[in-house]
Amino acid sequence: MLSRVASSVYWLNRYMERAENYSRFVDVNQQLMMDLDVDAVSQWMPLVYTTGDHELFQKKYGSPTPRNVILFLTFDQDNPNSIYSCLVRARENARTIRENISQSMWETLNEFYLEVKYIRSEFLKNSLDENISLDMPLASSYGDNLFDFFKLIRRNCQTFYGMTDSTINHDDVYHFAKIGRNLERADKSTRILDMKYFILLPNSQEVGSTLDLIQWLSVLKSASAQEMYNKIYPKIVPLNIAEFIIQNPQFPRSIHFCLEEIRESIDKVSGLGMQDYSEESPNRQVNKVLKDVAGANMVSVFQSGFHEYIDGLQSQLNDLGNSIQKRFFET
Repeated sequence: MLSRVASSVYWLNRYMERAENYSRFVDVNQQLMMDLDVDAVSQWMPLVYTTGDHELFQKKYGSPTPRNVILFLTFDQDNPNSIYSCLVRARENARTIRENISQSMWETLNEFYLEVKYIRSEFLKNSLDENISLDMPLASSYGDNLFDFFKLIRRNCQTFYGMTDSTINHDDVYHFAKIGRNLERADKSTRILDMKYFILLPNSQEVGSTLDLIQWLSVLKSASAQEMYNKIYPKIVPLNIAEFIIQNPQFPRSIHFCLEEIRESIDKVSGLGMQDYSEESPNRQVNKVLKDVAGANMVSVFQSGFHEYIDGLQSQLNDLGNSIQKRFFET
């Protein structure tokens, strides 16, 4: 496989996963705002910090009003990580490798992009109101409001994943798709955990309060993990939530599960008997971070510093991404 093709498949899936995650972040946060009597700025700005694009946001918008944050994360073409920008980039990557993906994958993505492009134009016509919210009418045949729009995003992303799993050979193309999807998913899981623990809570006195527990519940919702969490744990306990999202080996959005998927696919694309375990190889990197995640004691992590642990985990995932880039995509 050409490194150009491998890179396009990898980034196509990272962008699709990123778009889905952003839709979930904004949707869950709006619902959280409806449940809590808290300052809007304190709840919306953390979403921007989660994406890592806060400097660009502050330069362009300044005030983190609901309108500004929704526009920035959803439709702003100047934000390279907005939902719209992710779909533009995903579609362009797919266009360049049409012969390597199925017709069903291309049609699903192309129709999805055209839908979002139309909804974006409708939304921007009505976005001057500073009190914009997710229940604002879209005047669109694709749904009544932005709540419906974010459902559309998730449904189409998941349809695309299903098309990928069921309509192409499970060869190198498929495995690079899995690597991109799961690395993005693991990265976003660390970010929503860090947002809750390090940014959202006003002060240490709020730990254990109703606000604290509702915010932890929103973390589960942001990872589509609430139902599966409830099958194992009877109560909303922060340590259990962190353990579930980080270490559960069966939940598809847990960091542990994502790393197992990445390890399997890296071994496949490396070739049987050709795995590279040199210091900076993807094989070595993914095994190291998987071992660290599986062996972590969450009680000790919470006592010694959860933010510091998550920060270190994000650095390891970044190193893994850089290692994949150097090993497979750079010529």
